[in-house]
Amino acid sequence: MALVVAELSRNLSRAPSDGEPTYCGAEMAAFSDLYRRAHGYLALATCLFGLTTNLFSIAVLTRKTMASPTNAIQTGLAVADVMVMLMYIPFALHYYVEAFGESRHTYAWAVYTLAFVHVTQVFHTVSIWLTVALAVWRYLAIGHPSLNREWCSMRNTFVSIVSVYIACPVICAPTYLTYAITPERGDQQRFVVNFSELSQRHDRLLEKLNFWVYSVHVKLLPCAILTIFSSCLISELYKAKRRKASLLRRSTAGAAKVSAAERHAVRTTRMLLAVLLLFLATELPQGVLSLLSGVLGKGFHDQCYNKLGDLMDILALVNSSMNFIFYCSMSSQFRMTFSSLFRPARWVPRPFKTAQTTEGTECTRV
Repeated sequence: MALVVAELSRNLSRAPSDGEPTYCGAEMAAFSDLYRRAHGYLALATCLFGLTTNLFSIAVLTRKTMASPTNAIQTGLAVADVMVMLMYIPFALHYYVEAFGESRHTYAWAVYTLAFVHVTQVFHTVSIWLTVALAVWRYLAIGHPSLNREWCSMRNTFVSIVSVYIACPVICAPTYLTYAITPERGDQQRFVVNFSELSQRHDRLLEKLNFWVYSVHVKLLPCAILTIFSSCLISELYKAKRRKASLLRRSTAGAAKVSAAERHAVRTTRMLLAVLLLFLATELPQGVLSLLSGVLGKGFHDQCYNKLGDLMDILALVNSSMNFIFYCSMSSQFRMTFSSLFRPARWVPRPFKTAQTTEGTECTRV
């Protein structure tokens, strides 16, 4: 997600030096300026929608009838997305809608901006690696059921979620040292977040390290893992389709029962696959752009990466807002539980009780 690097770096862009190659022309700058006018309002609407839907997801996924390792990971994912959006709403109001006027340059807002950088970076990284865990868990559930029962227990899932929440702040450590609060051009009354003195030493070594960590460990490596496991999940779906066709050709009562169970597994896998593919569509371009910034230097970073920062942000926010839609549209148990929580009792369908006892292994419940 471009929340950290792109948002701040747009404010910290340096003018291109003489002889510096041109990577993105005036058209890119014009697009960036045009979209920036609408970005604040679009981001606010997306955050408010995503905040609401993620809270709904947490409420549903934490019900006893929904308890499963997969749902535990999805809950951890929703919590991380909530934290990102909670931090982004004041940021959008402040820097895009400009709801607070000249107060945007006070020391207090500079402190908030610095906190925004670190908190959003950490929680978005948590969201990314929990998405990776979700892909691995689902693949084990449908591809290796025997390993699934042992490795995907609730205890191991809980340990994995906690480990991700602990490890991600460590992965993001270079960010803590890269930025600092400084007076704006020597004006002691106006403060901004800028590259720290430490990051500017040794030919901006820390700044470059931060970009490499961000592009590789936070973006490209998770995307590579997700690509592999998404391909494996698609392969398993095709295998399930062939098994279903074979069973239907035999057309026995027992075959029909197995086919119904597989249909449920296929629906669950398709739902999670939609989550994974949307993640790849929004995160992979950011990783590539960040990597190119590290390879090509500040010229590409200032001319291209920064100009696309707002667009990358809104794509990432949309991604964080869409999981609830996938759950509702592709999981009958999620819809039933949501109905039992948020609709009048007389509207809740009676067959809901059967959904509580029809699941097989723990990792396949959604």
